[in-house]
Amino acid sequence: MSIFLRTILNQQSLLRRFTIVSFILVISGMLGIGWWVGEQIKTGVIKETGSTTALYMDSFISPNLQELDHSAALTDEHIATLGDLLNHTDLGRQVVAFKVWRQDGLVIFSTTPALIGRIFPDEEEVKQAYQGQIVAAITDLEANENVEERKNFKQLLQIYSPVRQTGSDRIIAVAEFYQKVDGLNAEIASAQRRSWLIFAMGTMFMYLALVGFVRIASNTIRRQQLELTAQVSQLKELIKQNGELDDRVRRAAANATALNEHFLRRISAELHDGPSQELALALMRLDRTLSQHENSSIAASDSAFGEQLGVIQNSLQHANQEIRTIAAGLGLPQLESLSLSECITRAIRSHERRSGTKVSFEAVGLPEETSLPVKITAYRVIQEALNNAHHHAGGLGQSVQTDVQSAALRLIISDQGPGFNTSSPIDWDAHLGLAGMRERVESLGGWFHIESEINLGTKITALIPLQIAGENSNG
Repeated sequence: MSIFLRTILNQQSLLRRFTIVSFILVISGMLGIGWWVGEQIKTGVIKETGSTTALYMDSFISPNLQELDHSAALTDEHIATLGDLLNHTDLGRQVVAFKVWRQDGLVIFSTTPALIGRIFPDEEEVKQAYQGQIVAAITDLEANENVEERKNFKQLLQIYSPVRQTGSDRIIAVAEFYQKVDGLNAEIASAQRRSWLIFAMGTMFMYLALVGFVRIASNTIRRQQLELTAQVSQLKELIKQNGELDDRVRRAAANATALNEHFLRRISAELHDGPSQELALALMRLDRTLSQHENSSIAASDSAFGEQLGVIQNSLQHANQEIRTIAAGLGLPQLESLSLSECITRAIRSHERRSGTKVSFEAVGLPEETSLPVKITAYRVIQEALNNAHHHAGGLGQSVQTDVQSAALRLIISDQGPGFNTSSPIDWDAHLGLAGMRERVESLGGWFHIESEINLGTKITALIPLQIAGENSNG
């Protein structure tokens, strides 16, 4: 049953669940408290009736029982007087039965003559009355002393009242009265009905007020939930749009990387085929001019002119070599058909040939295929980092380590040169090579970090995502 009720409740709204559960709890509480209040009313009415009856009866009965202060029995005169009071007066019509008890449970007088002289030692009410209490209760007449009463009644109001010696508080006997309960029960039922009605109305008012308050709170919560849901939906949409924008930016950065290399390749080719060729042609003509000048008759007389021509020749040769070096550095080899490991190896071997130094290389778990922007970025980062190691560390302890961590290519390029202080912020404008490496890596959504200490060398770590948003593995 509890599982069924729990299933039903789980299908309801929060307000309806509260209404159902609180109704059950309020009704249960009302029934329990109402029953307790009803019993208290019943007890109070019985005690009040018993006290009133005892006081009324004592005014008539007590004067006829005073001889029990010094005698163990009543005189015939007092017995006759009690009989007249109980049989021929309004007092007697209110009392169904009457007994007088001694402290040891002996019946001194009774309207049932057969009980006179008998002892009932287990009468707790007699003992309580001898302590000065008025004991009143509705009895079902199951005690041994109620044999005669059971013949005519099912229930009676039983009252035990202490009889005191006149002028003192000493109790000399206990008087017991029996009254019909029809009127008393009707009075009790009426009082209980009134209390139930008042209590039920008060409880329902509080319940309705509580439900109303919870309904207002629930409506407020529901409205806030709807607003929050709408805001969450908007936030999700914004996050989705931001994600799409981020993907577009990364694709644009990847495309820009490839396009930039295309332009650099064009510049390299144009430098090689344009200015470099013109310089080479100028050098050839200058060589011919110098040769003619050396064979001419004015060579001996105009040595200053020859020296100037030599200086110009050296400058042109140096400029031509610089242009060729720049052109070679700007242009990348064709990386599309190479694996990632081959691209990294080519960058290292090219640096070794150009600088005449050795580079320690270690590669672990590199994928065969990845996008072209990743290959280009890895090539350029290694190229620039090794160039820095050659220029600033003399190529001492050059090392390249590569592996894959969390779907990203990790590059570690280090040297054992003089290093520099990284505790203060790096001036990126003064380190264009480092800034370029960082921007290349971060434009693809990667991570770039530099570690260096004075006399302890420099280590550059880069994490480059192997899969760029919107790109396939083939680039």
